[in-house]
Amino acid sequence: AKTLAEVEAAATEGVIVETIEADFSSLEAVRAMAAEVQERVEALDVLLNNAGIYATEGQRSADGFELTMAVNHLAPFLLTHLLWPRLRAATAARVVNVSSIAHNRGSLDAATFEALPARYEGYGAYAASKLANVLFTLELARRVEAQVGTPTITVNSLHPGVVSTKLLQEGFGMEGPDSLAEGAATSVFLATSDEVAGLSGRYFLRCKEAPMAESTGDAELCRRLYQRSCALVGIEGLA
Repeated sequence: AKTLAEVEAAATEGVIVETIEADFSSLEAVRAMAAEVQERVEALDVLLNNAGIYATEGQRSADGFELTMAVNHLAPFLLTHLLWPRLRAATAARVVNVSSIAHNRGSLDAATFEALPARYEGYGAYAASKLANVLFTLELARRVEAQVGTPTITVNSLHPGVVSTKLLQEGFGMEGPDSLAEGAATSVFLATSDEVAGLSGRYFLRCKEAPMAESTGDAELCRRLYQRSCALVGIEGLA
């Protein structure tokens, strides 16, 4: 409610600001959220997937998946696909996935990534989930282009910087040098700037395209992660 009031106060006069809540550790809650969004709007211009956690101890989600991967990857993966009809209904739409520079140190076995490891390590789980964000971005961009042709729907990922969020403080035990405005800047840039109109399947840092981890060049890993994610969340996905 506090955030809603702040956004309403800053918004252009006449703009309607609404909120919908969902617990991303539950795929059922994600489905309910998507249904509510579709009831309220006919088209979506931007879907910014930003929710994320850093778990210091091994935990499972409501659906039995490793919690960090469930919240950081599977929930936005499912939400994006459930809202696909509303993205298609827009004249031009953008999907923006907030990853992290930590994806460079992530490793992922697409066949078993949802399992809770015998020896849990918080940073490893977080880095793996952020790598999944980038791999998902690349594979979705490929499939969107195959379905839609010239990308009227673009899909990109980003590193937001190092901001003193609850995630950074509780997960990494540190303060970040970047302000909230600096942390939001690349997300806003990808959501709104004409400079990136038509660009898809890219990774950005401080509003500039940046190189991705070497493993992101493995097209087969991207494909297998996408297919496995579809199976886990119970959808067909894009051909």
